[in-house]
Amino acid sequence: MFDPFYLLVDSTRWLERLLPQGVKTVQLRMKDKSQGEITHEILRVKTLCTQYGATLIINDFWQTAIDEGCSFIHLGQEDMEIADIAAIKRAGIRIGLSTHTPEELDKALALDPDYIALGPIWPTLLKKMSYPPQGIERIGVWKKAIGDLPLVVIGGITPERAPLVLRAGADSACVITDILTNADPEARTREWIEATAPFRR
Repeated sequence: MFDPFYLLVDSTRWLERLLPQGVKTVQLRMKDKSQGEITHEILRVKTLCTQYGATLIINDFWQTAIDEGCSFIHLGQEDMEIADIAAIKRAGIRIGLSTHTPEELDKALALDPDYIALGPIWPTLLKKMSYPPQGIERIGVWKKAIGDLPLVVIGGITPERAPLVLRAGADSACVITDILTNADPEARTREWIEATAPFRR
């Protein structure tokens, strides 16, 4: 379903630079924007991803994703409580859900998602986390619990660490800061693509 390299960005400007490098799975996560800006950005990113043959996942804005004919959304634990899961499924949109604890995993699996996310694997610089690092060992536990569902992992992953999480049972390694804060994001993206190439199906 996914490329083993899963890029998370907050705007089209990143994708204009990084999709040409060979990125094939993208999540768009936006904060502090008006509804008009959100719709505009989603349409632009959708067009770009179609152009480059990349899978697009919209974070949180499930109603806009339905309205604009998107194919994937991602919801965090709080978003799961307020999203209309039935409406999302009726629209034919696939769903990814974030999990951090066994209790959250049980709740997510009850919603019949199309993939499960686990994090943070290592400490992350992106934001203050409410959960301690999960560690490599938790990946195998989660994968055993979810069976054939794809498992996406996030948090402190680098090109050097990506093979570790993929060998541990993850289907895809998600990255944000390692690329977006890099002095040369294009070159770093190519490093990611090379590091995950042996796991590409």
